[in-house]
Amino acid sequence: MNRFDFQRLAKIRIKEAEALLEKGHYDGAYYLAGYAVECALKACIAKQTRQYDFPDKAQALESYTHDLAKLVRAAKLESELEEKIAADSNFAVYWRRVQVWSEAARYKITTPEHAQNLYNAITDRENGVSLWLQKFW
Repeated sequence: MNRFDFQRLAKIRIKEAEALLEKGHYDGAYYLAGYAVECALKACIAKQTRQYDFPDKAQALESYTHDLAKLVRAAKLESELEEKIAADSNFAVYWRRVQVWSEAARYKITTPEHAQNLYNAITDRENGVSLWLQKFW
């Protein structure tokens, strides 16, 4: 997979989450919305890979995870994230909602409000996590 594949998947997962929300399938919507963030972070990591360069082993290993905090580190976005959180209180609220997502959500039941809140945190057109990540992918 390459950067463009991950960008495309991030957008697809958001559309799928939206469709599931509209149909009242909140568990799946929550799960897929979180995967959209994972894919966006992996696109950010892929952008750092230069053609013909041998990949950094630590970064490569850290990239094969579903853990969003580890992916932020692998994408080298920690300081940018801290700055954004400090500068934008709405984004800070949204990031708190996003950072608790994990792939274990596939085994959990969620509320409509919880699913909608995650979706909104990712897709908000002014302060959404997806909008911020797209600056780096």
